Amino acid sequence: MSTPVLTGPLAALAARIDDVVADLTDELVAIRRDIHAHPELARTEQRTTAAVAERLRAAGLSPRLLHGSGLVCDVGPSAASTGRRLVGLRADLDALPVPETTGLPFASTNAGVAHACGHDVHTSVVLGAGLALAELAASGDLAVGVRLVFQPAEEVMPGGALDVIEAGVLEGVEQVYALHCDPKVDVGAIGSRIGSITSASDTITVTLTSAGGHTSRPHLTGDVVFALGQVITQAPSVLGRRLDPRAGANLTWGSVRAGQAANAIPSVGTLRGTLRMLDAGAWEHAGAVLDDAIEQIVAPYGVGVEVTHVRGVPPVVNEERAVAIIEHAARTALGEEGVLLTEQSLGGEDFAWYLRRVPGAMVRLGTRTPGGPTYDIHRGDLVVDERAIGVGARILARTAIIAGSRPAPERLPVA
Repeated sequence: MSTPVLTGPLAALAARIDDVVADLTDELVAIRRDIHAHPELARTEQRTTAAVAERLRAAGLSPRLLHGSGLVCDVGPSAASTGRRLVGLRADLDALPVPETTGLPFASTNAGVAHACGHDVHTSVVLGAGLALAELAASGDLAVGVRLVFQPAEEVMPGGALDVIEAGVLEGVEQVYALHCDPKVDVGAIGSRIGSITSASDTITVTLTSAGGHTSRPHLTGDVVFALGQVITQAPSVLGRRLDPRAGANLTWGSVRAGQAANAIPSVGTLRGTLRMLDAGAWEHAGAVLDDAIEQIVAPYGVGVEVTHVRGVPPVVNEERAVAIIEHAARTALGEEGVLLTEQSLGGEDFAWYLRRVPGAMVRLGTRTPGGPTYDIHRGDLVVDERAIGVGARILARTAIIAGSRPAPERLPVA
Protein backbone atom coordinates (compact mmCIF):
# COMPACT_ATOMS: atom_id res chain seq x y z
CA MET A 1 0.00 0.00 0.00
CA SER A 2 1.38 3.42 -0.97
CA THR A 3 2.02 6.05 1.67
CA PRO A 4 -0.43 9.00 1.61
CA VAL A 5 1.18 12.33 0.81
CA LEU A 6 0.21 15.95 1.16
CA THR A 7 0.17 17.98 -2.03
CA GLY A 8 0.41 21.63 -2.99
CA PRO A 9 0.68 24.24 -0.25
CA LEU A 10 0.03 21.69 2.50
CA ALA A 11 3.09 19.70 1.46
CA ALA A 12 5.29 22.76 1.75
CA LEU A 13 3.84 23.63 5.16
CA ALA A 14 4.34 20.06 6.39
CA ALA A 15 7.97 20.13 5.28
CA ARG A 16 8.51 23.36 7.17
CA ILE A 17 6.87 21.87 10.26
CA ASP A 18 9.21 18.89 10.07
CA ASP A 19 12.24 21.17 9.74
CA VAL A 20 11.22 23.33 12.71
CA VAL A 21 10.47 20.34 14.92
CA ALA A 22 13.80 18.76 13.97
CA ASP A 23 15.59 21.97 14.99
CA LEU A 24 13.64 22.08 18.25
CA THR A 25 14.01 18.41 19.19
CA ASP A 26 16.96 18.77 21.56
CA GLU A 27 15.30 21.70 23.29
CA LEU A 28 11.96 19.90 23.61
CA VAL A 29 13.69 16.87 25.11
CA ALA A 30 15.48 19.14 27.58
CA ILE A 31 12.19 20.80 28.53
CA ARG A 32 10.58 17.38 28.98
CA ARG A 33 13.43 16.25 31.24
CA ASP A 34 13.18 19.41 33.32
CA ILE A 35 9.43 18.89 33.78
CA HIS A 36 10.01 15.21 34.51
CA ALA A 37 12.54 16.03 37.23
CA HIS A 38 10.11 18.49 38.88
CA PRO A 39 6.70 16.78 38.79
CA GLU A 40 3.72 18.54 40.35
CA LEU A 41 0.42 17.07 41.50
CA ALA A 42 -3.00 18.14 40.28
CA ARG A 43 -3.74 21.85 40.67
CA THR A 44 -0.23 22.61 41.92
CA GLU A 45 1.47 22.77 38.49
CA GLN A 46 2.71 26.37 38.85
CA ARG A 47 6.35 25.64 37.98
CA THR A 48 5.40 23.62 34.90
CA THR A 49 2.95 26.30 33.82
CA ALA A 50 5.60 29.00 34.20
CA ALA A 51 8.16 27.04 32.17
CA VAL A 52 5.74 26.55 29.28
CA ALA A 53 4.58 30.16 29.39
CA GLU A 54 8.15 31.44 29.33
CA ARG A 55 8.99 29.47 26.19
CA LEU A 56 5.82 30.59 24.43
CA ARG A 57 6.56 34.23 25.24
CA ALA A 58 10.08 33.78 23.89
CA ALA A 59 8.46 32.76 20.60
CA GLY A 60 6.50 36.02 20.51
CA LEU A 61 3.23 34.48 21.67
CA SER A 62 0.90 35.70 24.41
CA PRO A 63 -0.10 32.86 26.75
CA ARG A 64 -2.99 33.48 29.14
CA LEU A 65 -2.54 31.97 32.57
CA LEU A 66 -5.53 30.18 34.04
CA HIS A 67 -6.61 30.38 37.66
CA GLY A 68 -4.22 28.41 39.88
CA SER A 69 -2.28 26.62 37.15
CA GLY A 70 -2.48 25.86 33.46
CA LEU A 71 -2.57 28.18 30.48
CA VAL A 72 -4.05 28.75 27.06
CA CYS A 73 -2.28 30.31 24.07
CA ASP A 74 -3.61 31.20 20.63
CA VAL A 75 -1.38 30.88 17.56
CA GLY A 76 -2.05 32.34 14.14
CA PRO A 77 -4.97 34.33 12.76
CA SER A 78 -8.03 35.07 14.83
CA ALA A 79 -11.34 33.43 14.04
CA ALA A 80 -12.73 36.83 13.05
CA SER A 81 -10.05 37.38 10.42
CA THR A 82 -10.44 33.97 8.78
CA GLY A 83 -14.12 33.25 9.20
CA ARG A 84 -13.06 29.92 10.69
CA ARG A 85 -13.25 28.73 14.23
CA LEU A 86 -10.09 27.60 16.03
CA VAL A 87 -8.45 24.16 16.14
CA GLY A 88 -7.59 23.12 19.68
CA LEU A 89 -4.55 21.09 20.77
CA ARG A 90 -4.62 19.92 24.39
CA ALA A 91 -1.93 18.74 26.81
CA ASP A 92 -2.17 17.86 30.51
CA LEU A 93 0.37 19.01 33.09
CA ASP A 94 -0.01 17.04 36.30
CA ALA A 95 1.95 14.12 37.72
CA LEU A 96 0.93 11.22 39.97
CA PRO A 97 1.53 10.46 43.67
CA VAL A 98 3.77 7.54 42.67
CA PRO A 99 7.45 7.11 43.67
CA GLU A 100 9.75 6.97 40.63
CA THR A 101 11.96 3.89 40.29
CA THR A 102 13.51 4.44 36.84
CA GLY A 103 16.97 5.47 38.04
CA LEU A 104 17.16 7.99 35.18
CA PRO A 105 19.58 10.89 35.60
CA PHE A 106 16.61 13.26 35.32
CA ALA A 107 14.36 11.24 37.67
CA SER A 108 11.88 13.00 39.94
CA THR A 109 13.37 15.21 42.62
CA ASN A 110 9.99 15.43 44.35
CA ALA A 111 9.73 12.44 46.68
CA GLY A 112 6.66 10.29 46.09
CA VAL A 113 5.63 12.15 42.91
CA ALA A 114 6.40 11.14 39.34
CA HIS A 115 5.34 11.67 35.74
CA ALA A 116 4.22 8.06 35.53
CA CYS A 117 1.55 8.74 32.91
CA GLY A 118 3.60 10.68 30.36
CA HIS A 119 2.08 14.13 30.86
CA ASP A 120 5.58 15.60 30.64
CA VAL A 121 5.71 14.15 27.12
CA HIS A 122 2.23 15.46 26.26
CA THR A 123 3.24 18.94 27.39
CA SER A 124 6.44 18.91 25.34
CA VAL A 125 4.59 17.60 22.27
CA VAL A 126 1.93 20.32 22.28
CA LEU A 127 4.58 22.95 23.01
CA GLY A 128 6.60 21.71 20.05
CA ALA A 129 3.57 21.70 17.77
CA GLY A 130 2.68 25.21 18.90
CA LEU A 131 6.19 26.55 18.26
CA ALA A 132 6.23 24.99 14.78
CA LEU A 133 2.83 26.52 13.99
CA ALA A 134 4.04 29.87 15.32
CA GLU A 135 6.79 29.80 12.67
CA LEU A 136 4.13 29.39 9.98
CA ALA A 137 2.01 32.12 11.51
CA ALA A 138 4.96 34.53 11.59
CA SER A 139 5.27 34.30 7.82
CA GLY A 140 1.51 34.53 7.29
CA ASP A 141 1.24 30.91 6.16
CA LEU A 142 -1.03 29.54 8.88
CA ALA A 143 -4.56 29.67 7.50
CA VAL A 144 -6.40 28.73 10.69
CA GLY A 145 -6.05 29.85 14.27
CA VAL A 146 -4.85 27.22 16.74
CA ARG A 147 -5.47 27.22 20.48
CA LEU A 148 -2.94 25.46 22.70
CA VAL A 149 -4.47 24.26 25.97
CA PHE A 150 -2.15 23.20 28.79
CA GLN A 151 -4.58 21.77 31.31
CA PRO A 152 -4.03 21.03 35.00
CA ALA A 153 -5.47 18.19 37.07
CA GLU A 154 -6.24 15.43 34.58
CA GLU A 155 -5.46 12.78 37.18
CA VAL A 156 -8.23 13.72 39.63
CA MET A 157 -11.91 13.08 39.07
CA PRO A 158 -13.92 14.58 37.46
CA GLY A 159 -10.86 16.25 35.98
CA GLY A 160 -9.39 19.69 35.45
CA ALA A 161 -10.91 19.73 31.97
CA LEU A 162 -14.18 20.95 33.50
CA ASP A 163 -12.36 23.87 35.14
CA VAL A 164 -10.65 25.05 31.98
CA ILE A 165 -13.78 24.59 29.88
CA GLU A 166 -15.65 26.75 32.39
CA ALA A 167 -12.85 29.29 31.99
CA GLY A 168 -13.73 29.53 28.29
CA VAL A 169 -10.92 27.63 26.56
CA LEU A 170 -13.36 26.09 24.06
CA GLU A 171 -14.96 29.38 23.08
CA GLY A 172 -14.41 29.72 19.34
CA VAL A 173 -12.97 26.20 19.01
CA GLU A 174 -14.49 24.00 16.28
CA GLN A 175 -12.50 20.82 16.90
CA VAL A 176 -9.91 19.61 19.41
CA TYR A 177 -7.14 16.99 19.38
CA ALA A 178 -4.84 15.28 21.87
CA LEU A 179 -2.27 12.50 22.12
CA HIS A 180 -1.73 10.10 25.01
CA CYS A 181 1.44 8.09 25.59
CA ASP A 182 1.11 4.35 24.95
CA PRO A 183 4.12 2.29 26.10
CA LYS A 184 2.70 -0.78 24.32
CA VAL A 185 3.13 0.85 20.89
CA ASP A 186 6.54 1.37 19.28
CA VAL A 187 7.81 4.89 18.81
CA GLY A 188 7.07 6.05 15.28
CA ALA A 189 3.46 4.84 15.34
CA ILE A 190 0.12 5.87 16.78
CA GLY A 191 -2.93 3.85 17.82
CA SER A 192 -6.31 5.19 16.75
CA ARG A 193 -9.98 4.25 16.54
CA ILE A 194 -13.38 5.81 15.85
CA GLY A 195 -15.81 5.95 18.76
CA SER A 196 -15.02 5.12 22.38
CA ILE A 197 -11.29 4.82 22.96
CA THR A 198 -11.49 5.07 26.77
CA SER A 199 -14.12 4.32 29.38
CA ALA A 200 -16.33 6.22 31.76
CA SER A 201 -14.98 5.85 35.28
CA ASP A 202 -17.06 6.40 38.44
CA THR A 203 -16.43 5.60 42.10
CA ILE A 204 -19.05 3.57 43.99
CA THR A 205 -19.32 3.36 47.79
CA VAL A 206 -21.85 1.06 49.45
CA THR A 207 -22.46 1.47 53.19
CA LEU A 208 -24.56 -1.09 55.07
CA THR A 209 -25.74 -0.62 58.66
CA SER A 210 -27.48 -2.63 61.36
CA ALA A 211 -27.58 -2.94 65.15
CA GLY A 212 -24.81 -5.53 65.07
CA GLY A 213 -24.67 -8.53 67.35
CA HIS A 214 -23.13 -11.86 68.28
CA THR A 215 -22.18 -14.28 65.50
CA SER A 216 -24.02 -17.04 67.39
CA ARG A 217 -27.32 -15.18 66.87
CA PRO A 218 -27.29 -13.76 63.30
CA HIS A 219 -31.07 -14.08 63.15
CA LEU A 220 -31.41 -11.32 65.73
CA THR A 221 -29.66 -8.61 63.72
CA GLY A 222 -28.84 -7.54 60.19
CA ASP A 223 -25.68 -9.32 59.06
CA VAL A 224 -23.84 -6.59 57.16
CA VAL A 225 -20.88 -8.85 56.36
CA PHE A 226 -23.04 -11.48 54.70
CA ALA A 227 -25.02 -8.77 52.88
CA LEU A 228 -21.81 -7.17 51.61
CA GLY A 229 -20.79 -10.54 50.21
CA GLN A 230 -24.03 -10.72 48.26
CA VAL A 231 -23.45 -7.23 46.82
CA ILE A 232 -19.88 -8.12 45.85
CA THR A 233 -20.95 -11.15 43.82
CA GLN A 234 -24.42 -10.23 42.60
CA ALA A 235 -24.23 -6.53 41.64
CA PRO A 236 -21.86 -7.05 38.67
CA SER A 237 -24.10 -9.87 37.43
CA VAL A 238 -27.23 -7.73 37.68
CA LEU A 239 -25.59 -4.97 35.61
CA GLY A 240 -24.75 -7.60 32.99
CA ARG A 241 -28.47 -8.33 32.64
CA ARG A 242 -29.92 -4.84 33.09
CA LEU A 243 -27.56 -3.04 30.70
CA ASP A 244 -26.85 -3.76 27.03
CA PRO A 245 -23.77 -6.04 27.00
CA ARG A 246 -22.34 -3.90 24.21
CA ALA A 247 -22.04 -1.02 26.70
CA GLY A 248 -18.92 -2.66 28.13
CA ALA A 249 -19.95 -2.16 31.77
CA ASN A 250 -17.42 -3.29 34.37
CA LEU A 251 -18.01 -3.10 38.13
CA THR A 252 -14.95 -4.09 40.16
CA TRP A 253 -14.61 -3.83 43.93
CA GLY A 254 -11.33 -2.65 45.40
CA SER A 255 -12.02 -2.24 49.13
CA VAL A 256 -14.11 -4.09 51.75
CA ARG A 257 -14.19 -3.01 55.40
CA ALA A 258 -16.30 -4.51 58.15
CA GLY A 259 -15.70 -5.48 61.76
CA GLN A 260 -12.76 -6.43 63.95
CA ALA A 261 -13.69 -9.48 66.03
CA ALA A 262 -14.30 -12.98 64.71
CA ASN A 263 -17.33 -13.47 66.94
CA ALA A 264 -19.06 -10.11 66.49
CA ILE A 265 -21.32 -9.03 63.66
CA PRO A 266 -20.37 -5.38 63.05
CA SER A 267 -22.89 -2.57 62.81
CA VAL A 268 -21.28 -0.96 59.74
CA GLY A 269 -19.68 -2.33 56.60
CA THR A 270 -18.44 -0.49 53.54
CA LEU A 271 -17.59 -1.53 50.02
CA ARG A 272 -15.79 0.64 47.44
CA GLY A 273 -15.10 0.08 43.78
CA THR A 274 -15.26 1.52 40.29
CA LEU A 275 -17.92 1.39 37.62
CA ARG A 276 -16.54 1.68 34.10
CA MET A 277 -18.45 1.93 30.85
CA LEU A 278 -17.54 2.22 27.16
CA ASP A 279 -20.96 3.46 26.04
CA ALA A 280 -21.77 7.08 26.83
CA GLY A 281 -25.53 6.54 26.64
CA ALA A 282 -25.50 3.63 29.07
CA TRP A 283 -23.30 5.68 31.41
CA GLU A 284 -26.09 8.23 31.74
CA HIS A 285 -28.48 5.83 33.49
CA ALA A 286 -26.20 3.09 34.86
CA GLY A 287 -26.13 4.72 38.29
CA ALA A 288 -29.89 4.43 38.75
CA VAL A 289 -29.77 0.79 37.65
CA LEU A 290 -26.99 0.03 40.12
CA ASP A 291 -28.68 1.80 43.05
CA ASP A 292 -31.88 -0.16 42.46
CA ALA A 293 -30.00 -3.45 42.10
CA ILE A 294 -28.07 -3.03 45.37
CA GLU A 295 -31.21 -2.11 47.32
CA GLN A 296 -32.94 -5.24 46.04
CA ILE A 297 -29.93 -7.46 46.74
CA VAL A 298 -29.73 -6.48 50.43
CA ALA A 299 -33.48 -6.21 51.05
CA PRO A 300 -33.84 -9.74 52.54
CA TYR A 301 -31.13 -9.17 55.16
CA GLY A 302 -32.60 -6.41 57.30
CA VAL A 303 -29.79 -3.91 56.86
CA GLY A 304 -29.79 -0.24 56.03
CA VAL A 305 -28.16 0.71 52.74
CA GLU A 306 -26.65 3.86 51.30
CA VAL A 307 -25.07 3.96 47.84
CA THR A 308 -22.80 6.89 47.00
CA HIS A 309 -22.10 7.21 43.30
CA VAL A 310 -19.41 9.78 42.47
CA ARG A 311 -19.46 10.54 38.77
CA GLY A 312 -16.00 10.62 37.27
CA VAL A 313 -15.50 11.11 33.54
CA PRO A 314 -17.46 9.93 30.50
CA PRO A 315 -15.82 7.87 27.74
CA VAL A 316 -13.58 9.60 25.22
CA VAL A 317 -15.66 9.23 22.05
CA ASN A 318 -13.61 10.04 18.94
CA GLU A 319 -15.56 11.70 16.13
CA GLU A 320 -15.18 10.02 12.75
CA ARG A 321 -14.11 13.05 10.72
CA ALA A 322 -11.62 14.13 13.37
CA VAL A 323 -10.11 10.65 13.40
CA ALA A 324 -9.76 10.83 9.62
CA ILE A 325 -7.89 14.14 9.92
CA ILE A 326 -5.40 13.07 12.59
CA GLU A 327 -4.84 9.67 10.95
CA HIS A 328 -4.13 11.40 7.64
CA ALA A 329 -1.65 13.67 9.42
CA ALA A 330 0.04 10.65 10.96
CA ARG A 331 0.17 8.66 7.73
CA THR A 332 1.74 11.52 5.81
CA ALA A 333 4.34 11.92 8.55
CA LEU A 334 5.01 8.27 9.43
CA GLY A 335 3.79 6.17 6.51
CA GLU A 336 0.85 3.82 6.27
CA GLU A 337 2.39 1.46 8.83
CA GLY A 338 2.51 4.29 11.35
CA VAL A 339 -1.24 4.13 12.07
CA LEU A 340 -2.54 1.15 14.04
CA LEU A 341 -6.01 0.21 15.25
CA THR A 342 -5.83 0.53 19.03
CA GLU A 343 -7.82 -1.41 21.57
CA GLN A 344 -10.41 0.23 23.79
CA SER A 345 -9.26 0.99 27.31
CA LEU A 346 -11.30 0.87 30.52
CA GLY A 347 -9.13 3.67 31.89
CA GLY A 348 -10.65 7.13 32.36
CA GLU A 349 -9.45 10.32 30.67
CA ASP A 350 -10.95 13.77 31.17
CA PHE A 351 -10.35 14.77 27.54
CA ALA A 352 -13.82 13.24 27.24
CA TRP A 353 -15.34 16.45 28.57
CA TYR A 354 -13.97 18.43 25.59
CA LEU A 355 -15.52 15.95 23.17
CA ARG A 356 -18.91 16.33 24.85
CA ARG A 357 -18.85 19.90 23.53
CA VAL A 358 -16.95 19.92 20.24
CA PRO A 359 -15.84 17.21 17.80
CA GLY A 360 -12.32 15.89 18.09
CA ALA A 361 -10.11 12.89 18.69
CA MET A 362 -7.46 11.49 20.99
CA VAL A 363 -4.95 8.95 19.67
CA ARG A 364 -2.26 6.94 21.39
CA LEU A 365 1.36 7.96 20.82
CA GLY A 366 3.84 5.11 20.69
CA THR A 367 6.61 5.49 23.27
CA ARG A 368 8.18 2.00 23.33
CA THR A 369 11.68 1.53 21.95
CA PRO A 370 11.40 -1.15 19.23
CA GLY A 371 12.66 -4.40 20.68
CA GLY A 372 12.79 -2.88 24.16
CA PRO A 373 10.74 -3.62 27.28
CA THR A 374 7.05 -2.90 27.51
CA TYR A 375 6.08 -0.70 30.43
CA ASP A 376 2.70 0.38 31.74
CA ILE A 377 1.42 3.80 32.73
CA HIS A 378 0.81 4.75 36.36
CA ARG A 379 3.88 2.77 37.38
CA GLY A 380 7.02 4.28 38.82
CA ASP A 381 9.29 2.45 36.36
CA LEU A 382 7.77 4.00 33.22
CA VAL A 383 10.43 4.94 30.66
CA VAL A 384 9.53 6.50 27.31
CA ASP A 385 11.53 6.69 24.10
CA GLU A 386 11.98 10.45 23.79
CA ARG A 387 11.89 10.30 19.99
CA ALA A 388 8.13 10.22 20.54
CA ILE A 389 8.21 13.95 21.34
CA GLY A 390 9.22 14.97 17.83
CA VAL A 391 6.82 12.43 16.33
CA GLY A 392 3.91 13.78 18.35
CA ALA A 393 4.73 17.42 17.64
CA ARG A 394 4.85 16.77 13.88
CA ILE A 395 1.54 14.90 13.95
CA LEU A 396 -0.35 17.54 15.93
CA ALA A 397 1.03 20.44 13.90
CA ARG A 398 0.12 18.63 10.65
CA THR A 399 -3.31 17.87 12.10
CA ALA A 400 -3.90 21.59 12.64
CA ILE A 401 -3.00 22.59 9.09
CA ILE A 402 -5.03 19.74 7.57
CA ALA A 403 -8.01 20.58 9.78
CA GLY A 404 -7.67 24.21 8.75
CA SER A 405 -7.84 23.27 5.07
CA ARG A 406 -11.13 21.37 5.38
CA PRO A 407 -14.71 22.56 5.85
CA ALA A 408 -15.58 23.12 9.47
CA PRO A 409 -17.37 20.16 11.05
CA GLU A 410 -20.77 20.72 12.58
CA ARG A 411 -20.77 21.39 16.29
CA LEU A 412 -22.03 18.65 18.53
CA PRO A 413 -24.79 19.44 21.06
CA VAL A 414 -23.55 20.51 24.47
CA ALA A 415 -24.14 17.80 27.09
